[in-house]
Amino acid sequence: MMLYFFKTSEQKIIAAGTNRSLLKKDLEKLTWLFGNAELMSSGKIEGRFIGPRKEMITPWSTNAAEITQNMGIDGITRIEEFSPATGSSEWDPMLQALYTSLDQDIFTIERKPDPVIFVDDIRKYNQKEGLALSNDETEYLQLLSQKIGRKLTDSEVFGFSQVNSEHCRHKIFNGTFIIDGREMESSLFQMIKETTKRNPNRVVSAYKDNCAFLQGPPAEQFAPATQDKSDFFKIKTFDSVLSIKAETHNFPTTVEPFNGAATGTGGEIRDRIAGGKGAFPIAGTAVYMTSYPRPDGGRQWEKNIEERPWLYQTPGDILIKASNGASDFGNKFGQPLICGSLLTLEHTENQKKFGYDKVIMLAGGIGTGKMKDSGKDLPEKGDLIVLLGGDNYRIGMGGGAVSSVDTGKFDRSIELNAVQRANPEMQKRVYNAIRALGEMDNNPVISIHDHGAGGHLNCLSELVEAAGGKVDISVLPVGDPTLSAKEIIGNESQERMGLVMKKNSVDILRKIAERERAPFYVIGEITGDHQFTLFNPETGEKPIDIKLEDLFGKPPKTILKDTIQKTSWKKVEYSQQQIHEYIEMVLQIEEVACKDWLTNKVDRSVTGRIAKQQCAGPLQLPLNNLGAITLDYRGKAGMATSIGHAPAAGLIDPAAGSVLSIAEALTNIIWAPLTNKLRSVSLSANWMWPCKNAGEDARLYEAVRAAGDFATALGINIPTGKDSLSMTQKYKDQVVYSPGTVIISAAAEVKDIRKIVEPVIVNDPYTSILYIDMSRDEKRLGGSSLAQVLNRIGDTAPTVRDPEYFTEVFNTVQQLIMKGKILAGHDISAGGMFTAILEMCFSNTGGGVALDISALNDKDTVKLLFCQNPGILIQVRDEEEVAELLLENGISYLSVGHPVNDRTLYITNQEYKGKFDIDDLRDKWFMTSYLLDRRQSGKKLAKERFDNYIKHDLNFNTGDFRGTFRSLGISPDRRKNSGTRAAIIREKGVNGDREMAYALYLAGFDVKDVHMTDLISGRETLDDISMIVFVGGFSNSDVLGSAKGWAGAFRYNKKAKSTLERFYKRKDTLSLGVCNGCQLMAELGLIYPGHKKMPKLVRNESDKFESAFLGVRILKNNSVMLGNMEGMELGIWVAHGEGAFRLPYSEKKYNIAMKYSAHTYPANPNGSDHDVAGLCSDDGRHLAMMPHLERAYFPWQCGYYPPDRRHDEITPWIKAFVNARLWIENQAQV
Repeated sequence: MMLYFFKTSEQKIIAAGTNRSLLKKDLEKLTWLFGNAELMSSGKIEGRFIGPRKEMITPWSTNAAEITQNMGIDGITRIEEFSPATGSSEWDPMLQALYTSLDQDIFTIERKPDPVIFVDDIRKYNQKEGLALSNDETEYLQLLSQKIGRKLTDSEVFGFSQVNSEHCRHKIFNGTFIIDGREMESSLFQMIKETTKRNPNRVVSAYKDNCAFLQGPPAEQFAPATQDKSDFFKIKTFDSVLSIKAETHNFPTTVEPFNGAATGTGGEIRDRIAGGKGAFPIAGTAVYMTSYPRPDGGRQWEKNIEERPWLYQTPGDILIKASNGASDFGNKFGQPLICGSLLTLEHTENQKKFGYDKVIMLAGGIGTGKMKDSGKDLPEKGDLIVLLGGDNYRIGMGGGAVSSVDTGKFDRSIELNAVQRANPEMQKRVYNAIRALGEMDNNPVISIHDHGAGGHLNCLSELVEAAGGKVDISVLPVGDPTLSAKEIIGNESQERMGLVMKKNSVDILRKIAERERAPFYVIGEITGDHQFTLFNPETGEKPIDIKLEDLFGKPPKTILKDTIQKTSWKKVEYSQQQIHEYIEMVLQIEEVACKDWLTNKVDRSVTGRIAKQQCAGPLQLPLNNLGAITLDYRGKAGMATSIGHAPAAGLIDPAAGSVLSIAEALTNIIWAPLTNKLRSVSLSANWMWPCKNAGEDARLYEAVRAAGDFATALGINIPTGKDSLSMTQKYKDQVVYSPGTVIISAAAEVKDIRKIVEPVIVNDPYTSILYIDMSRDEKRLGGSSLAQVLNRIGDTAPTVRDPEYFTEVFNTVQQLIMKGKILAGHDISAGGMFTAILEMCFSNTGGGVALDISALNDKDTVKLLFCQNPGILIQVRDEEEVAELLLENGISYLSVGHPVNDRTLYITNQEYKGKFDIDDLRDKWFMTSYLLDRRQSGKKLAKERFDNYIKHDLNFNTGDFRGTFRSLGISPDRRKNSGTRAAIIREKGVNGDREMAYALYLAGFDVKDVHMTDLISGRETLDDISMIVFVGGFSNSDVLGSAKGWAGAFRYNKKAKSTLERFYKRKDTLSLGVCNGCQLMAELGLIYPGHKKMPKLVRNESDKFESAFLGVRILKNNSVMLGNMEGMELGIWVAHGEGAFRLPYSEKKYNIAMKYSAHTYPANPNGSDHDVAGLCSDDGRHLAMMPHLERAYFPWQCGYYPPDRRHDEITPWIKAFVNARLWIENQAQV
């Protein structure tokens, strides 16, 4: 390999490795691609640099190398970036290395592929390789070796360890429990599965696929008619299923947080893609649980516990990096994260240390699919096995097995070897190809599985399990030539999917994959002999050649013997005189505190189908109870999801922990009007437990039994879930146990997403606030946030005593929501009633509440305000009418308050009178977010955000806009062609295509889907197109600069370049670029071609992705699209990392169509010159903007919309698209 070195303007070194000498024209292309970097004349660069480990080819490199291929440069195999190191430089040894110089060997790995090894001693091999095989399993393998008459290969032993790991086979959940000498009659799995057996409700698929499916209503499919070429979008109706899934990725996130959380997110998305014969993920969820982050050196409750010598990363590092990783994957793949949770906990008592030193990172999500494709078919002899996705690397070797044991148990090199890497852009390409198959009238997929734990071994063995198959491993793509056969078939390189298809169906997928640039390989076929054979015809080796029944094995069933350990915990001690102090502390603990630092960096709008995300009210603070999507762009039928957990209460009483977790998820999802009320709901239960420690297996059994019993009593089911049962962190001198935890994800069909209730008080003193207790239990402080900040767990925890009553309350509230009787509502959970009522006030800029809880007949004000007994607060206008319905259904309630005009919370409880400044407490609540945000946005901008968050409330001026389809002459029911044609232009990695296409369609265009491969090949000429839109997303993962690779595909491909030039020479055409498309227009000089110096879009000043629903002002302008919208001020979504306009000339030289509503951060989210949000060409025909108008043309898409216009059918943003169509039609008549 030959290396070329380039020095960038930032003094970084880019090393490009190639298998041949490059031509001068190729070097010139690279110089442009690298930002006019200087080509270094020397083949060695002196100095100290930080860069990627040589054995770990980064996803950045994969994308950069592909960009060069698309620019017509052959031979480049790897490109990496190296930063100069100083004495104070830090680097992550999991991913990076310090280089004392850069020479021709920095990519060279001195190693040859190991041959296939026949294992002599399986016990020793197990120990040496860290395969986590039990004694029973090694004995089974020895007997298998005798049975087949030969030694097993290293791949076979390794494969067995992965396929049969606890992580993959859930041996504890399927095991036999003997507690206090008595064998339990049911396994954990049986108890969970019983819920679906007893309450099948709308479950279509449970515990037999990659995700669970629920029956959904008919929905509209909006997709191109064909997808192996450019074609026009059409609408078809299908019978839907709704998907739900949640995964945890705890060990990888503990070891390397960014990639651990990123690959956890990617893996969970692939699970929903692989449901049935292929399904459609729409939105994600996330939960992070760590030990205390001590963001300001240790707050009062953190100082009482000594920090450990953290094995890999500090809790603070993990929170920032893990949330960055999960956010980054979703942002680049195009899955919004719409709901989540955060919890930190450490506690020492009874000579045991508890804490999330081994962290919890949960990635979940919801989506849709087609009823007819909700089940897999059985493969038959002769069917082909197809692989979609990227190359194999030495990534995640043994991840499945290592994830199944306590962290710190194995040699560090083994744990390091399990580190993974994420390439969301690759996964998006693969998904696009699978989505295209799913959107066909007849989906040709027989079966599909994702590559997760165990890599090819797991995926391919599951694909062929019913019939047997033969796989040619020489066809598998290899990014590292030093990989052995075992490493090729066992690595956990991500973003790959395996499919089984008929021979006559493969060609259509090949064409679609080529168009989407999704790597495609036919790797084998179904044999029908139940043999699993992986062979290499080039070497003659067969690393695996055994019967499937032998691979999956039948070793003895896991038996878990334990005794019940009674643990007593100290009572929570408190004073009635310290309520002010208590609420200030509670509002700052991570579970309760503001999550703005999480929501401000994750896309919450992509797809254009988000009906509810975290942020609420005119201040857009993260307070919503749930997340919700629509099933299509009609904006009525939808799906909601919510989260619940209660690990501190679970320490006191594992049964109560399970009940409270389910109750919290349900009191969060209650605010969406569900089609069949409570029976619409299905749950995912994810169990994280420090098993195989005294008393913990018994506690787990009790917790699972309680969850099953409570769900059954409620009439609902738990059709999916996952377990991670090695939640123990071992240090040299101590052991820290993660509290046994169940995280509940609830999901349900929503009848009308426009009726979802938010926790934002309506400032009307003539309304009432009602309290409904759903626990029917004594008020208890055990397991509460107050107990936690007082360094207690508590002696008793609340629970739900009457599931039937809980159900009645839930269903009655549903009736009230459907009738529009509830103005605002919030659940009582973390932080108790005190926090709930404050949060209902936080996202407003005025008004307060007078709360009187005297009717609870308890003088213990602290207990009443801070206990976390499940319950809700609702604000109603007509208390008498609501009370009548409540009492009619046997529901007890208390009228506890009403809004007041001043910004104060008044609390009365018999003799107690309290007065609390809402804005002051909101600042305390926001403080934790500020402290953590400093680590990602920098101190300056984090402080600016903290100072300004209350000043940037949303204001709307919609002018004379009437808000109806009819007033604009459009209809969502249109099915005939209009004859006015527009096209969306997309490159690999973009993700804003569907919502943009629908905006154009709704405005009256016939809309064509055009991929860059259509233009490069010459299949598409755009000659019949009048408007093109460059859509948003992350083309090429923003590698080497946003839209740089996309621009290179236009600049250096003759047919694409001439097509674009021809389009722009016409006088009857329009163009729009949004986000990534805006960056492309700037990079190509399409806005102001006459300027010598072009506008640039550079990295946001915060140096991070910014996501917000914020205000923009439309200025006087001559834009075709926005000209007649002058003077409007509207809300709009932003979601970008490089959105700062840099304008080299004075403001007068530009036709500025749109500015952010305020100059200060984060109202101006990126630091754009002159607060510019959008520019227009001098003739008004070409518009480039960073905000996403295509995600805010329906009121329900908006994070906030004026309450008096909530019933509008459409927002003014659709007018921009209608203006474009009318202009084109007028031009045609001239």
